[in-house]
Parts: sequence; structure tokens; C-alpha cells
Amino acid sequence: MTQAPPGAPTGQPAVDLDLGAWPPPSFRAPLTPRVDQDGTRHFDGLTYAVTLGYRPCLLDVRVPAAEDPVPAVVWIHGGGWIEGDRRYPPPTVPAELLHGTFREAGLALVSIDYRHSLEAPFPAQLHDVKAAVRYVRRFAAELGIDPDRIGVMGESAGGHLAALAGLVRPDAGDEAAALEGGVGVRDQDSDVRAVVSWYPATDLGALLAHPVPMPPAPDGAAFPDPYASLLGGTPDQWPDLARTASPVTYVGGATPPPFLLVHGTADQLLPYSQSEDFAAALQEAGGEVTLRPVEGADHIFLGAPDVTPMVTESVAFLAHHLGA
Repeated sequence: MTQAPPGAPTGQPAVDLDLGAWPPPSFRAPLTPRVDQDGTRHFDGLTYAVTLGYRPCLLDVRVPAAEDPVPAVVWIHGGGWIEGDRRYPPPTVPAELLHGTFREAGLALVSIDYRHSLEAPFPAQLHDVKAAVRYVRRFAAELGIDPDRIGVMGESAGGHLAALAGLVRPDAGDEAAALEGGVGVRDQDSDVRAVVSWYPATDLGALLAHPVPMPPAPDGAAFPDPYASLLGGTPDQWPDLARTASPVTYVGGATPPPFLLVHGTADQLLPYSQSEDFAAALQEAGGEVTLRPVEGADHIFLGAPDVTPMVTESVAFLAHHLGA
């Protein structure tokens, strides 16, 4: 027996309700895209990972018009690992600026959701990011993407996850290999060729020692501590958990991909020193890294007169290293 799900978008196929089909699929193949007048193809709401007990993880793909497969960048939203949405950049960065800059550079943009920390603690978030990369690689032909040219970019909590995605690889030692995860597509690798990280958390141990007061949550309740929520466990376990969740832990495991770090020098939530010290560690490990300070800017580039230079430099960096 089949039926269309209530509220399904036009063109969505019927859902197979055969109760004998168990367990449910761990991901779903792309549907037919919507195509703009300029030839940009939109794959919206693709299910890239299904984990029992959690909402499905979705991603959107925007592929510019091109005759040949194009490079792709996986975009990871911020939100303190507690909230956020793949569809919305930070409020200081207009969506059309971000999306349009990628399109004009000939790069596909893959915007992903991931499990928030109040759903599941770390490393669930990294497992989801890696599952998204593997999904894009598995369905590269259907999406019009070159599977050998995939990068990653994120902001704040997403910048932390982007840095981890670049460094945590099976060839980077046993500790890193254990964080690969097994959700979604399993028969592809999750390597990325370049990383852009905006104002990331890179050393959670240092951040635990200097907690930042959080504003009230939207419903007026106390805002959950983002580090405690991400790490889980008990306070006496946090130092070890923080080390496992910190990108700087994995810098020496294998040659890192090229990194661009963009960070406001007056960031009060994630201090500029998080990127500064991380850049030094990457350089010491033989990595190619560019650290771009945004003078006087707070978190999410608040106080910067114009975010356009940060967006254009980031996209140009990725286009260069992905061969767009």
C-alpha cells in the first residue's frame, strides 16, 4: 500500500508503507531537482541520514548551470550546537550574498542540518557532517558534482565541525578513526580538500575554563550551557571529553587540508585566540593555513562595516583549492 505523505511537496513520490520493510532506509536518493531560469538546480530536503529515535537529517543542494560536474562545498550552520537551521546563514550575512557568491564562482553549495546537542551529545554532530559528505560523494553523478572536489565551510559551531571534518580522518590515527561514525551512507570516504572556518571553537578545554554568560532562551528559560550540552557526561569528565571534541587535538595526525580561518578580533563569545592558536598549530604541523582577522568585529562579524569581503575571500579560497 502506498500513499503520499500529508503536505508533501509537488512531485514528491508516494511513500511505501509496507510494514515488512524493516529497518527503514538509512538515507534516501535525490529526487528530481527544481531548475531556475538561469539553470541553477535545487535539490531541497534530501534525507542524507536516518538514525532511529531522531529526526531525519536533511540537506539542500544548489548546483550552478554547467556542462561538467562542479566542485561542491558543504555549509554547516552555527548556533552553539543547540539550535540553527541549514536554510539560514547568520543574521549578518544575507542568504543571497552567500548563495549568489557560490553560484557565481561555479561551486555547488550543500547546506546541511545535523543533530543538535540536546538531541545527542558529541560526536553525533560530527558523525552527521561526515555522513553528509559521504552522501554527496555517493550521489555525485545525480547531483552534477565532482566527487573528488568537495570542501567544507562553517560558522561558529559549524566552524568547529568544519575544522573537525577536515582533520578527523581514518588515516589520522586510531582516536580520529573512531570518530568517523556509521550513520547514513557507509561505502564512501568523508575526506574534504579544503576548509573555511568562521570564528570557530578549536580548543574546548580552554573555553571550559572561561565560560561565557548566555542570554535567556527565547521562551524566557535559562539558556543551556553550550559546552556542557555538547559534551554530555559529568563535570569531572568534561576535560577529557573536551579534548576529544577539540579540532586542535587532531592537528598532528595527518597532513591537514588547506585552511582559511576568519575571526573577529573583538569576539566575546569565541575569542580570536581560538583561531590564532589553532593557525599556529596547523602551521607547525606543516599545513597551509591563512588566518584573516576582522578588526574590531564581534561574533558573527557584528561591528564589521561590510561582510562582503569575508564572503568573497572565503568563496575564492574554496574555488581556488577545489579547482573551480
